[in-house]
Amino acid sequence: MIEDAKRQLRRKKEVNMDWNQYLYRENEKPLDQLVGAYSRTSIFRSIAFVGDSLSSGEFQIPDNKGTYSYFDMFQYSWGQHIARKNGLTGYSFSRGGMTAEEYIESFAEKMGYWDEKKAVQAYVIALGVNDIYNRGMEIGGIEDVDPNDYRNNKPTFTGYYAAIVSRYKEISPDAKFFFVTFPNEDKPSRIEKTQGMIKVLYDLAEHFDNAYVIDLFKYGPVYDAKFKQKYFLHGHMTPEGYLFTAELIDSYIDYIIRHNPEDFKLAGFINYTERRWKYD
Repeated sequence: MIEDAKRQLRRKKEVNMDWNQYLYRENEKPLDQLVGAYSRTSIFRSIAFVGDSLSSGEFQIPDNKGTYSYFDMFQYSWGQHIARKNGLTGYSFSRGGMTAEEYIESFAEKMGYWDEKKAVQAYVIALGVNDIYNRGMEIGGIEDVDPNDYRNNKPTFTGYYAAIVSRYKEISPDAKFFFVTFPNEDKPSRIEKTQGMIKVLYDLAEHFDNAYVIDLFKYGPVYDAKFKQKYFLHGHMTPEGYLFTAELIDSYIDYIIRHNPEDFKLAGFINYTERRWKYD
């Protein structure tokens, strides 16, 4: 009878789910599996997407004279796809042509994005294209950040970007931050600036607590001519392109949460005002 019980126990172990294998596949990279249903992004009940045209679902089309018109169609943005899919409140804190400098100096204040009523549990920041590529702003480095007062940051991309994070930390101290890198566009002429920007984001993720990097350059697809033929409409994405981007970023956040579970145990208490106890 004892031997029968042991055999039954062994058989039970053989059919039980191996949750370690499911959650932590050996040598898994961030985008090895794209999440189709609810992702772990849904542990946040509110999230904001800070960015430029590609965060705004912008469509670019020419008229019959070849003059381009630009339309921010937020309902098509990758951020709103992520919010709808995961049943959370998502804010599009973005606009076509946005720079980190304009965002911190005037745009966010004008739009009411520092309002404590709009404080969220997580911020996804995707800025830099207009600063670095289109306007030639100096990238700078972590030495441009004043750890005691962001108002003293130097006027570089790094300084402005860090100021945005610091400003949001004032209204949402425990929020999680996800910094999105440039993708790999397979353009040798841009590689130096791209690598410089990526280094800055990793340095900022070390500088700030609760901050992580979504490294699309290293782990995402190459935005080469074939990719752009399928997913770009002139200089911006198609509806399917924004949907695919949503899948990438949502799955990357899922990966970060799965592989850092201790960091996200208290996600439900971010911005919860009735905290009367300490959880260890």
